[in-house]
Amino acid sequence: MGSFQLEDFAAGWIGGAASVIVGYPLDTVKTRLQAGVGYGNTLSCIRMVYRKESVFGFFKGMSFPLASIAVYNSVVFGVFSNTQRFLSQLHSREPEASPPHTLSDLLLASMVAGVVSVGLGTPVDLIKIRLQMQTQAFRETSLSLKNRAVALGEQPAYQGPVHCIATIVRTEGLAGLYRGAGAMMLRDVPGYCLYFVPYVFLTNWFTPEACADPSPYAVWLAGGVAGAISWGTATPMDVVKSRLQADGVYINKYKGVLDCISQSYQKDGLKVFFRGITVNAVRGFPMSAAMFLGYELSLRAIRGNYPVASP
Repeated sequence: MGSFQLEDFAAGWIGGAASVIVGYPLDTVKTRLQAGVGYGNTLSCIRMVYRKESVFGFFKGMSFPLASIAVYNSVVFGVFSNTQRFLSQLHSREPEASPPHTLSDLLLASMVAGVVSVGLGTPVDLIKIRLQMQTQAFRETSLSLKNRAVALGEQPAYQGPVHCIATIVRTEGLAGLYRGAGAMMLRDVPGYCLYFVPYVFLTNWFTPEACADPSPYAVWLAGGVAGAISWGTATPMDVVKSRLQADGVYINKYKGVLDCISQSYQKDGLKVFFRGITVNAVRGFPMSAAMFLGYELSLRAIRGNYPVASP
């Protein structure tokens, strides 16, 4: 049917790089709040990171996500776009026409993208979180005095992304790179449904019928709102995923998703699963706005139809 297009993957790479640059500082704050100790709220976390690690603390471990998340988003956006295009053309009587997006097609394409994201994204998120958390103050009574000095951030556990990967593979095997995959699956499959579906419907809503394509402003606004919705609702399982992946920097506390949920609830109550929800939603807007804007504009440039009609 001619539905497969490589341009979606290239545009997804550009959008992914834009989203990492825009959203990484708040992503670091989100991870510290969810998996760390000693941070009262978002503002106190920001102040503490800045006071102890300067502005560079917000970008700790960014080189690996910048190189890998761009590729990851390239695949996610490419899979979503090509899947929904294929599904739409399956029941279109005019193959050359652009069939309308049905909710069922969008949901199925979003779920496929979510499943694919776990296979690629789990190791990326794991390395990112381990690097973000290795200077986090961490106390455990069972630690020896020697290990305690390392845990308190006097010595980083990892020297960089490559050393982090090598350490995980050596101590936990290849399966260790997929620690938290179950939680990520429970986060990303519904999360991408609440990411792509609102975006498509909002861009259609913001775009007048006379315009063939949404304006950059409509793309930016729809992408931002979709990101805030998706990341806000995904927070409970994002907390579990972050805790599972941060676990293991110094010791292993959790046996799996259910054990992490149980221990977290017993220690901190139900509110622990909403830790970081504000920063998640706030961070989701500019990060996703940059993602969709970078994706749409680069896709139009690649296809040679960059000029956009104003609403």
